[in-house]
Amino acid sequence: MINVNLKTLLFAGASALTLTAMAPAFAQDESAETDMTEADGETTAEAGDPQVLLAEWTGPYGGVPPFDKVEVSMFQPALEQAMESARAEIDAITAQDAAATFDNTILPLEQGAGELDRALAVYGIWASGLNGPEVQAVQREVAPKLAAFQDAIYQNGALFERIDAIYNGDAYDDLTAEQQRLVWDYYTDFVSAGAALDEDEKARVAEINQELATLYTTFSNNLLHDEESYVTWLSEDDLAGLPDSVVNAAKSAAESRDNEGGEYAILNTRSSMDPFLTYSDDRALREKVWRTYYARGDNGGEYDNNDIIAKIMPLRAERSKILGYESFADRSIEKAVAGNPQAAMDLMMKVWPAAIAKVDEEVAAMQAVADEEGADITIEPWDYRYYAEKVRQAEYDFDSEEVKQYLQLENLREGMFWMAGELYGMEFEQVTDVPVFHEDVRVWDVTRDGEHLGLWYFDPYARTGKRSGAWMNAYRTQDNLDGFTTPIVSNNSNFVKGAEGEPVLISWDDASTLFHEFGHALHGLSSNVTYPTLAGTAVPRDYVEFPSQVHENWLPTREVLENYALHVDTGEPIPQELVDKIERAANARQGFDTTEYLASALVDMKLHMMTDFEDFDPDAFERETLEELGMPEELPMRHRMPQFAHIFSGEGYAAGYYAYLWADTFSADAWEAFEEAGGPYDRETADAFGKWILSVGNTIPPSEAYEKFRGRQPDTNALMRDRGFGVAGEASGGVGDDTNAPIE
Repeated sequence: MINVNLKTLLFAGASALTLTAMAPAFAQDESAETDMTEADGETTAEAGDPQVLLAEWTGPYGGVPPFDKVEVSMFQPALEQAMESARAEIDAITAQDAAATFDNTILPLEQGAGELDRALAVYGIWASGLNGPEVQAVQREVAPKLAAFQDAIYQNGALFERIDAIYNGDAYDDLTAEQQRLVWDYYTDFVSAGAALDEDEKARVAEINQELATLYTTFSNNLLHDEESYVTWLSEDDLAGLPDSVVNAAKSAAESRDNEGGEYAILNTRSSMDPFLTYSDDRALREKVWRTYYARGDNGGEYDNNDIIAKIMPLRAERSKILGYESFADRSIEKAVAGNPQAAMDLMMKVWPAAIAKVDEEVAAMQAVADEEGADITIEPWDYRYYAEKVRQAEYDFDSEEVKQYLQLENLREGMFWMAGELYGMEFEQVTDVPVFHEDVRVWDVTRDGEHLGLWYFDPYARTGKRSGAWMNAYRTQDNLDGFTTPIVSNNSNFVKGAEGEPVLISWDDASTLFHEFGHALHGLSSNVTYPTLAGTAVPRDYVEFPSQVHENWLPTREVLENYALHVDTGEPIPQELVDKIERAANARQGFDTTEYLASALVDMKLHMMTDFEDFDPDAFERETLEELGMPEELPMRHRMPQFAHIFSGEGYAAGYYAYLWADTFSADAWEAFEEAGGPYDRETADAFGKWILSVGNTIPPSEAYEKFRGRQPDTNALMRDRGFGVAGEASGGVGDDTNAPIE
């Protein structure tokens, strides 16, 4: 039996499960055979039968998703049937005459909704990996139904009464610490969702949730439209300054679009835009590519997202007020480590002045280079990456393209495996006995001491319909309810696939992202808890990025670089001289990187701290907020509001984009723990990190877990040191009080 948790599905939000931005990734092989009449001697479903998505997963490794049997036509009937089954399970819990106990109420919730869990896992992969018209049609139909289903559970008075009786009952003290944590988690989520409201209030919240679910889906699909519909076509004459790797990527991108507009193409994605702006000598083309990318969702007409945002925000504010919160941000951060919006703002504003001061330094250095060249320009946003690279080469003798020749994707993947082995004793062996959702996907069996830990799926390449960026997802979370259920996780990227047999070279930044996302995977694979709601990466948003961010630090270690950063032509390891240049140039563009991120995080938080959205104009709000912050004119916020999928394609990161910075206070301080202990591969420190950070999930408050690992709370000055910002007085400062302890 595959144990699942109904509560995690619910509180993830039905909207988040219908979106490209927050959902897992996928790809569909449309030529795959779907007739399922006979397999291994057993009669199975005919093609199109929703039972394919509902049935327990079979096969090796405790069962695997039946990706090779999936058709889009299965999704809607499967999800509707699964919701009915889950409702019946809830009815069985509430129909009991016996008084509520952990075993007859909470435990069935943890074990239930298996059909829905399996169907949503696959549906989410399709929604964000090949989001064509068929999938979008399903999304439009099921998004409000999933929202209504979620509301029906959270507004179930009889169910909440049982949870409340357990949480506030005398027997609560007799539960284990992990069980108490789980009950508290249920109770606070139900209250936050409106379980204690009167019937009229519940009805209005349900209406709002259904409206929002549809708006989130529309936002996602509008953004996907603009990412796929706008392409900058290049000719041979437009390639000046572009290194071979970028030219080859542009050629592959054009071929992926059937060369409909030329031989070379810059797609409207960050992974295509960024290197072009870094190297292209053609300033007019740089401006065109820059404007096209940062106008996503903001082009007017049918696919413009400004009106969608203007509808989303008053609905969020109204719902927050009904639920008893001053603002959406207050509700969003209630269970986060930060605890309240002002704590998050305080940390961001501690870093903001240093970040924009660094931008001033960077722009001055870039302007000096441009003046020396006789360019006769003033640095504009489309010049930043280009001249930052020139400064980096001039001041640090650092050439990104030179470094790239040593960064082969497959070698780095092997380096990640080696790192996981050295730190956590994990071993990875590629397997071919499980179905995949696209021919590019590969699977590895993960073991420790010969024991199976889980499966790792790798989906590295861009394709039509796949959301941009890089992310980790869990197809199955770990639990220990009925024996040990092993996790299944995936890492997903958008590298441009090379020609057959041609190595894929990636940038240093992309290599760091690769290690970051693998850190999420290790977090999921290392989980060792009892209850799935608390397993793996199911920790607060401003903590979940911590384990992934700290793993970026192992990329530049000598052991990884000497053995896995090998020149694409000679096979020689990256020379120490070049490694030294990487280290010296590590913070060369830190002003840009920190400021573009923080601007988005600050706009997100300020937006969601608002309560009055009468005559709200998203474009004006963005512009005026950045002006108030003193945003440098030479760069944009990382995600302009019409393309800010993190916060408008769902609610996963809404009032939570600050989480990366908050988590980085933990990661910077944790990395110093390794350095203080004698080096990045100190096994005693790694064992403690695995025990208290990676394996415990959300079974104990995150701040408590961190203190058990580090012996104290993190020092925010470690973050400033890590980013090369000055720290006045070096006075230690923690990240605030823990707010995740059970409510007494």
